[in-house]
This record gives sequence, structure tokens and C-alpha cells, in this order.
Amino acid sequence: MDIASERETALGRLESLVRIESPSLDVPASEAIADLLGRWWQAVGARVRTVRTGAGVTFIADLDGAGAPALLVGHGDTVWPRGTLETDLPWTVDGDTVRGPGVYDMKSGLVVMIAAAERLAGRRHRAVRVVVVCDEEIGSPTTQDVLRDAAEGAALAIGFESPHPDGALKVGRRGSTRLKLTVRGRAAHAALDPHHGVSAIDELVDQLVALRRIAADPQLATEVLCNVGAVRGGGRTNVVPAEAEAEIGLRFVDPHTEERVLEAVRGLQPIREDAAVEWTVLSRRPAWQAGAADEALLARIARRAEPLGQQIEGRPAAGAGDTNQVGNFGVPTVDGFGPRGGGAHALSEHVLLSSLEQRIDLLEAVLLTEEQEHEHP
Repeated sequence: MDIASERETALGRLESLVRIESPSLDVPASEAIADLLGRWWQAVGARVRTVRTGAGVTFIADLDGAGAPALLVGHGDTVWPRGTLETDLPWTVDGDTVRGPGVYDMKSGLVVMIAAAERLAGRRHRAVRVVVVCDEEIGSPTTQDVLRDAAEGAALAIGFESPHPDGALKVGRRGSTRLKLTVRGRAAHAALDPHHGVSAIDELVDQLVALRRIAADPQLATEVLCNVGAVRGGGRTNVVPAEAEAEIGLRFVDPHTEERVLEAVRGLQPIREDAAVEWTVLSRRPAWQAGAADEALLARIARRAEPLGQQIEGRPAAGAGDTNQVGNFGVPTVDGFGPRGGGAHALSEHVLLSSLEQRIDLLEAVLLTEEQEHEHP
């Protein structure tokens, strides 16, 4: 396949993926993504299968090759609801820039995987295993065991999340815990009988303030990021609200900070008499602190990049992803192998076609065995 045809194929595949709007927990969408990936990977000789969980369908492919497999990690879900493609973020191609829901996070990474695999046909390359989960954007609550099974026996793992803005890979990630705070109070008329009510919303606000203090306590926590991402409760201004809830995302640089903060949160008590509070862990990813094996993998990738005229660097990332899990399984791991672009989770989401092509070149070089490395231009 010549360069122009390959670019056209890659762009067409990216459009096909983006036009399957696939918000987390949309089971039919995850099925459609897995079916499309299955056709592509079967065409290059891979054995494909799916795993169904409560969140949807996860795709797995195995491509035979030399030695223990390289695990390629991705996800098919996005943060965007159905309809975004037709309203706020339509598919557009403007020169080198491609826009659309999920192009950057991370459907372009899925295109990099299959395009590189096609180039390996008839050449000696390492074995490849692909896992594309269906619920990464909500913390992979149902697919962590699937990831663990897929990582079993892998020689290395590469995550296809977006890179740092300058294209650097991600080696190490903050831990991420998602909490749900549920508060129950007692309803009453807000004017005629307010003292008999217990405001769940007021209690919720005070509990969130207490959480902020815990996260900011330098004696307890180190660089904790705390985001209250959703708040729900009440309904009428003349009724003291009986129920309220919030969802909170916490990010930790190390497991010790995470343990201390979560212990302090579990110890929080209701401030108002007759109020009840309940903290629930929705998902939890441990901090991935890069070790010598991860750094060695980064160095190897950088060496493979040099003949391509690419300079590869790596450093830790603030965000969490599935490589938090894989990096803690003892598998040498890097992430951020997706193309450059920007606007993840924002209406400015876009990817650069030129970077997508560079990542395909690099992944091909990484997957070739040492004997065939010299064949790569």
C-alpha cells in the first residue's frame, strides 16, 4: 500500500470509528466498535474474541509472532453523549487537523494499532495482543480483571491514550479514585416547618468542604487533585431537601497518600443530627510509579525512533488510565502512544494526521524483531 492509500485508509477508519458514537455504558455502541475492530484484525490474521461485562463489550485480538506478546491497550468508549456528532462536534477534516468526538481520546490510537499490524504481514515480528475496553472513561470498573488476564505473560505493554502536548510518552500516572457521596436528611416545608427538616444539600456542602480540607492538608496529603464532577439533590425551593449526592474524582501521586486520604474520608461523620452520609468507591486505579523496567522500555522505543527522524521522550502524567493497572502488574509499560492533537473531553478535540502517521511508523518499528529492525526505513 502506498503512502497516499495508507493515509486514505487510516482516515477512513478513523471516521468509521468516530461515527459510532460510543459513550460509556452504551452497550450497543460497544458492540458496534468491537464488531468493526474484529473485521479489521481478522483481516490481518488475528484471532479475535470479546468479553461482555455489565458496562458493555471489550475487544481482544491475538496476532501470532515471535516471543511473548506486546500488549496494546486502548478503549472504545468516549465522554461524549450520542448526538454530539450532529450538533457540537461534527466530523471535519481541515488540512492536517481532524475533529470529532473521540478522535483524540482515543479512537485515533486504535487506528495506529491496526495500521502498524498491516505493515507487519510477511515479516518477522513479535507477537501482539490487543485489548480495547468498553468503560475506561468511567474508571474501568468492570474490566480490571479482563485487563489482568490480557496482561498475563505479556513482555511489554503500550497504552494508546493521547501523549503529552509535545508528543512525549507517559511513563507513570497518578492514582485515581472516584467516590460517590450520598446524603439523606428529612424533608419539611421550608417556611412553615423548617426546623423539623434536615437539609441533605446543606449537609452535602459541608461534607465537601471537609473533603477539601483533607485533600489540602499538607500533613496528610501530597499534591491531591480533587474535583467535584457532579452534584444532584432537591427539587423545590419550598421543600427542605431529603436527599443529595455528589461524585468526586481524586488523583494521587503515590499509594501512601491515597491510603491516608481515603481513611480520613471514611472517618467523616454527619454534622447535622439525624443526617446520614455514605461514601462509596465507584472505581479505583492505583498510582503507577515508573520503575527501571518501564524506563528501559522507553529507552528502547526511543532507539527505534531515531532512524525514523523522531525524538521520543517520556515523563509522568497527571491523568489516570488503564496503564495504571497494567503498570502495577509488573509488565514494563509506557502510555501516550496515541497521535498528537488536543482538546480531550472538550469541544476543541482534534488530532493531527501527520502525527498519526508518525505513530504508525514508530509502532511498526517497535513491533519488528531485532533481526528485521534494519529493514525499516
